[in-house]
Amino acid sequence: MVDKNKNEKRPAVKKEENAVVLDYLSRGYVTSDMSKFGGKPIAQAIGTEQFTLLELAPKRGVDLEIQDTVYIGKGKREKIYRVLGKLDFENLTATSRIELDYAIRDIVEANEEKFVEFFNTAGSVSTRMHSLELIPGIGKKYMWDIIKAREEKPFESFEDIAERLPTLADPAGMIVNRVKQELDTTTPRRGKNKYYIFTQPPRAARRR
Repeated sequence: MVDKNKNEKRPAVKKEENAVVLDYLSRGYVTSDMSKFGGKPIAQAIGTEQFTLLELAPKRGVDLEIQDTVYIGKGKREKIYRVLGKLDFENLTATSRIELDYAIRDIVEANEEKFVEFFNTAGSVSTRMHSLELIPGIGKKYMWDIIKAREEKPFESFEDIAERLPTLADPAGMIVNRVKQELDTTTPRRGKNKYYIFTQPPRAARRR
């Protein structure tokens, strides 16, 4: 018997090229259960493409600043020596959790065209659920308002969405909240929470 799953093409997982620093620990982790890096400097960060939470090792002599954007791609890196791997939400430091909202919003606003396109083209994720329903504050209540408005004329900006649909006063903030829900591995993934539309499903940590 042929295993059909072996022949199926899985969607390629894009590697982050840039990341925003959420916290920088110049002496490494101080708690006993996170001491595997031996007190070496480490940064917690979030990728700017798919909001991947990451642990980064800076180059020797480099001090990182919170909310700095650093290059982590395959080319020459100015500040980062190695991407240590993915980071679980529950292991974010208190500082990282505070900075997370600001970082996600900055990323969303910097990529406004991409996320406005989501409002223009989002479709169903299952036979019973539409992608727009997954966004906090929208649900079925406002989903059809969005679909009707975009059929009349595609949205051009977050401001355009808010002006034409006053019930969506902060569309960027709605995206931010959804991204945080997807990243949060501390809550059960049932119902709307089991879908990933802006981030990659969690996988085993990798090095590169």
